[in-house]
Amino acid sequence: MTRRLTLRARMALLTATAVALAVAVCAAAGWYLTRNQLYRELDRRLGAFSAGPPGPGGPGGPGGPGRMQRMLPELQEALRYCRSAPTSSGTDGRLPGPYEITQVVDAQGRACTVPDAGSLKVTAADAAVARGDSARALHNGTGVNASGKSEDVRILTYPVQAGGTPFAVSVALSLDEVEGPLDNLALLLVAVTALGVLVSAGAGLMIARASLRPVDELTGAVEHIARTEDLGTRIPAEGTDEIARLSRSFNAMTGALAASRERQQQLIADAGHELRTPLTSLRTNIDLLLRAEATGRDLPAAARHNLLVSVKAQMQELSSLVGDLLELARPDEAEPVLETVALHDVVDRAVGRARLRGPGLTVQADTRPWYVRGDPASLERAVVNLLDNAVKFSPPAGTVTVRLAAGELTVRDHGPGIPAADLPHVFERFWRSPSARSLPGSGLGLSIVARVVGEMGGSVDLEPAEGGGALARVRLPGTAAPRD
Repeated sequence: MTRRLTLRARMALLTATAVALAVAVCAAAGWYLTRNQLYRELDRRLGAFSAGPPGPGGPGGPGGPGRMQRMLPELQEALRYCRSAPTSSGTDGRLPGPYEITQVVDAQGRACTVPDAGSLKVTAADAAVARGDSARALHNGTGVNASGKSEDVRILTYPVQAGGTPFAVSVALSLDEVEGPLDNLALLLVAVTALGVLVSAGAGLMIARASLRPVDELTGAVEHIARTEDLGTRIPAEGTDEIARLSRSFNAMTGALAASRERQQQLIADAGHELRTPLTSLRTNIDLLLRAEATGRDLPAAARHNLLVSVKAQMQELSSLVGDLLELARPDEAEPVLETVALHDVVDRAVGRARLRGPGLTVQADTRPWYVRGDPASLERAVVNLLDNAVKFSPPAGTVTVRLAAGELTVRDHGPGIPAADLPHVFERFWRSPSARSLPGSGLGLSIVARVVGEMGGSVDLEPAEGGGALARVRLPGTAAPRD
């Protein structure tokens, strides 16, 4: 199995590769630019030598047309005898520079050498200029200089008209003036590129080490949390770069996990406290029944009936508490499955159950059609909890008023009401007002109401009612007619 490189090694390698490519591209571009500039200069010299503008001395100055006029007799002589092999006149001085070659090309494309001027290999482009088919030809080629040395040259061939006979003249300069500096430059650029690769490799390692230092700190913090489960660990987050954003996001995540674990521990502690009371009462009552049966002394019928009624009530309280805990422990769904629910029907069913639980109470209901998107079971449990809360705090023979109109459900009782100091806590889990500690219940009913209503995008409030009692308001988004 191939082992992957570390992130630091990959960053260093990528940095070194990028710098090396940049250096190589710049070196190649510099070499080609220099080459083009040298060739342009060589071509300019060839053009000035052959048919350039007049020099400082006038038409007959160096490089001007007057030079070709002075050479015309030698050129015509070379054309008349047309020798292809290099010849010597025994004198030197017509063409300055040991690397210059001059040659005549006749209309048939034959090479006619000029004495003491070397020879060139005639190409098809040169022959086309001599025939008058082309204005000029500029190319690289090979030739033999006046010293008999073969060399690579830059050749310019241009037409000449003299005595009614068309022909062409090829002049050449040695490419050593270009290739030599280019070779030296290439060696220098290779050395610079190699040095650049080494420097970039070292720079890549330093950049990777400096760039990944915050990542190392973050990794150390994560490993510490995984090892110790200490969610209170925080990473310093300075600046606005990606690492700082990652650190802040990580701190927010650990904070949320710590809060979640704290809520879970609090839920377990509160649930254990609430379960202890009914379980203790159940155990006591059952022990009394078992002791009476073991001793053979039956309890009076009335006492036995009261014990069984108490056991049943405690079992109901325990079942209700377990159901509330299961509802609160249900994980939030990322995309809950919702359906259209007739809220007025849910309220009517909850009102019927409230009348059974408070036989001495009057429950007045006025519901108008309202359809919402939600989970039917959770919604009905929330409405039942809301009405149970009103029934529990209503005085004997009291009245509970329930109204549903335009998406707002109100439940009003005429009980003792809610003190202002208790209002911020009424929707907290397991919280119960000191004045209601003696009443049955676990303090989870309103928490479930707040959770269900919040999941459906609604809101719930509990406030003192005018004339005494409490007023609960639930607002749920929906429509007066069922949705398709």
